[in-house]
Amino acid sequence: MNFDEGVQFDPGFVAHISAFVPNVEYLYNTINRFKNFSQKKSQFKMYFPKLEKLLDDYIAFYLGCMLWAAAIRTLKDKPVLNNFCCGAEYDEEETVSEVNFVSAFYEHLPKEVKYYTGKDFALDEKKLDILNNYKAFLIENKGFTALKTTADIKMPSNFKDLKDADAVINKIEDVVETGNLTELYNLYSEIL
Repeated sequence: MNFDEGVQFDPGFVAHISAFVPNVEYLYNTINRFKNFSQKKSQFKMYFPKLEKLLDDYIAFYLGCMLWAAAIRTLKDKPVLNNFCCGAEYDEEETVSEVNFVSAFYEHLPKEVKYYTGKDFALDEKKLDILNNYKAFLIENKGFTALKTTADIKMPSNFKDLKDADAVINKIEDVVETGNLTELYNLYSEIL
């Protein structure tokens, strides 16, 4: 990646995710159209692999955002390009609403899976940690409303300092190229 003119706010993750809230609402609206419970179960079972992938990708996207911020922060005072949040009025409730929805949905998912499939579903503590830390990261940075340069990026105090920002940037570049956001989970221990 070339950072001569500055760094992109989004390195290219957004092209590989689908909006979480509308997809979940669509799924449950579809399921709830059926009156018969066995039909609802069948629909849930059919949609669950897609839902699980959507959730995995979204949480990986959150991790990627934190990794990207930690990596570009090391570039010292480069302009952040295409930050659509910059200059907007900060509203904490609005800023964290999506991550709150994703967190609540993920925490409730074992009950949904048990109800519709009769099977157990274990939460991944790492993913819960990512969700909690991403929320703190958003709040710390006030939704990126004042983010103009890499020097403006704030990392919560419990985040680790990156040992090798170049390796993280290279991995992010690879992930953006392949579109496999879940590969970012391999970098979890770099910052959390």
